[in-house]
Amino acid sequence: MDFEKKLGRLEEIVQKMEKGDLALEESLKIFEEGVKLSRECHQRLNEAEEKVKTLVGFNGEGKAVTEDFRSES
Repeated sequence: MDFEKKLGRLEEIVQKMEKGDLALEESLKIFEEGVKLSRECHQRLNEAEEKVKTLVGFNGEGKAVTEDFRSES
């Protein structure tokens, strides 16, 4: 399942749990699924962040010099 589908499923789970009309067993089941999906999405975001680099110039050998991209918010 791709990132967007996982995120969509997480939204569904939150909506179902917010309604409060699920049986305990069903609540636990989808809660566990939500935790798993949340961890997978978080891991994917971390991986994507590691790939984002900012080009800052070139060294004496002509190789690109990069630094980690960090938003300044």
